[in-house]
Amino acid sequence: MSNMQRDMSLTGGGPPTSLNSLQKLGTVIGLAGLAIIILAAFNTLPSPSLWLTISLTSLALGILLYAKGSYQNSTEGIKNDGVWFNSISSKGFWAWIAGLSLTGFYIVLYFFPQLLGLRSDGGNVGVIALFDPLSRLLSGNPASQWFVYGTLYTVAIFAFGIKFIWKYRHNRYEKLRTISVMFFQTAFAFLIPEFMARLNSETFSLPYYDLKNIWPLNYYNFEQYRIDSFISSGTVGMILLIFGVVSIFVITPILTYKYGKRWYCSWVCGCGGLAETVGDSFRQLSDKTERAWKVERWVVHSVLVFVIVMTTSVISSYLGNDPNRYWLTKDVFLLGVALLLSIVFAVIWVFKKHELKKDARYGALGYLLIILALIALHYSTGNTLFVFEAETLRSSYGFLIGAVFSGVIGTGFYPIFGSRVWCRFGCPMAAILGLQQRLFSKFRITTNGGQCISCGNCSTYCEMGIDVRAYAQKGENIVRASCVGCGICSAVCPRGVLKLENGPLEGRIDSKEVLLGNDVDLLNLLNKH
Repeated sequence: MSNMQRDMSLTGGGPPTSLNSLQKLGTVIGLAGLAIIILAAFNTLPSPSLWLTISLTSLALGILLYAKGSYQNSTEGIKNDGVWFNSISSKGFWAWIAGLSLTGFYIVLYFFPQLLGLRSDGGNVGVIALFDPLSRLLSGNPASQWFVYGTLYTVAIFAFGIKFIWKYRHNRYEKLRTISVMFFQTAFAFLIPEFMARLNSETFSLPYYDLKNIWPLNYYNFEQYRIDSFISSGTVGMILLIFGVVSIFVITPILTYKYGKRWYCSWVCGCGGLAETVGDSFRQLSDKTERAWKVERWVVHSVLVFVIVMTTSVISSYLGNDPNRYWLTKDVFLLGVALLLSIVFAVIWVFKKHELKKDARYGALGYLLIILALIALHYSTGNTLFVFEAETLRSSYGFLIGAVFSGVIGTGFYPIFGSRVWCRFGCPMAAILGLQQRLFSKFRITTNGGQCISCGNCSTYCEMGIDVRAYAQKGENIVRASCVGCGICSAVCPRGVLKLENGPLEGRIDSKEVLLGNDVDLLNLLNKH
């Protein structure tokens, strides 16, 4: 009886109380782990192996103790008590401090790693040197800034993932997908690439390969140095190269058709994993306005067009022109890309045109014409695509999108813009999967309008900025390109209105159908009579 919640208010009883003893202890231990990393910058730590172990253990333990203090005495069920009262989760003072601090760290890590102690000769000092023992243990090489990034990234997903599971412990779907992203980040993104580096020698050299990253997310995978490395590595390299191509044209379309984009964005992707675990406290900050939705559609699809042009330009730059020597010449490749895009566009236009809004139809047509015009210009004149060299496009994309957008803004500003800024506005992988999810997927979120009480929990905690309540009130299926299928809207609904389902394509998107009762389509019933 002591755990019974007698307060029936939606806000959880007002402002949150002060931290309990376990939360305070977790805060102290976590900050101690962070302090060790800061002290390492001054080269004051004599035993890197010992202090790195203490630091990472303290960071993880601090997060876990804080989570235990937050949820151990709470009843099962999702409670977001005080999120609009806490400074850190309501764009207050501490939110800005956290956002600016994380952003500053990312800027230094991405663009000025020498300030963290990175040395070109491998003789690292400072923070980078602190991670050298772990890097040498896994790959045999000294640490780089990316190894530091990957280690902290993995520890964060692991520790905050356990916190997430504790919070959503009554929901099987949330627990399973969190365990999934923890596994894929630890194994596929962190450990396996490091172990692969141990295989490299003077005669065998595989490039760094995060197996769960698929084009266009790994926009660099088809650069010439990587293709040459795959080919020179024999059977293993060719398998990895073929796997990368098959992932694009076979694995991804099939899984997205069956399960929607959630199979990747909420179960596999590292960016999504960090957003779901570390960013869980900030999901309510996503912009829900119609203006944000319009900006989102144009920006994310513009990024996709950019990466298509850039990748086409990069690949064509190292293809030959002599058909007697190469079966895949530059001209054949460019014509093939133009044909493929035309076929995709034609299929959508013929079979799914009625499911696209007017601006989406005009935008798709405009983007297609731009790409085809660039390819035609290159094919007919021999000039470089987009009037720039392929490497210029590649470096521009890597800097603006791969670094500034996805790393600095997308992650550093969780406490200001919410946890899925990169996924909403910048990720080209999300754009491709979203297009298929909207038009050629069995996934939808079904709603029962007769049970909706318009509490707004679903819309508040949608990290993708979707006004879920507007659909629920009408009993309309939610089929949105941006939805990542995280299931939080369903989990926080007090009436069980929302349900994630996979079903037939027929009638999946029909705004004219409105459920007025419990699973009874009265409007359709009246129309039939």
